Amino acid sequence: MTSEAGGYGRGADHGDGHEALGLFDAGRGGPVLRLHVQPGAKHEGVVGVHGNALKLRVRAPATSGQANHAVLRLLAREFGALAASLRLTGGETSRDKRALFAGVPAADFADRLARVLARARAGGPT
Repeated sequence: MTSEAGGYGRGADHGDGHEALGLFDAGRGGPVLRLHVQPGAKHEGVVGVHGNALKLRVRAPATSGQANHAVLRLLAREFGALAASLRLTGGETSRDKRALFAGVPAADFADRLARVLARARAGGPT
């Protein structure tokens, strides 16, 4: 099942190792990744999947946008993206957020996301 923008539908898991495809939507400006964030965590990094979202932990508290800035820094580091190309498009005051990766082709993003998930599952550096 594909969306109008050519991405896979919400929560799609095709059973062929492409779980990453169900965690983002291919938007006009770039992929929009669904996130579930745990602010104020002891350790920072990508944890894995929570429902149909990528689960992140950040040390920053959820006050004055500190956790949001930490999320964007973590995503830039994990995905090898320029911080300037990332922005939150939803959920600024919620644990459930959406992050736009401006200008990144959906296929490239899916590959990057699969690598990030593999590192998280292996317990490697995130």
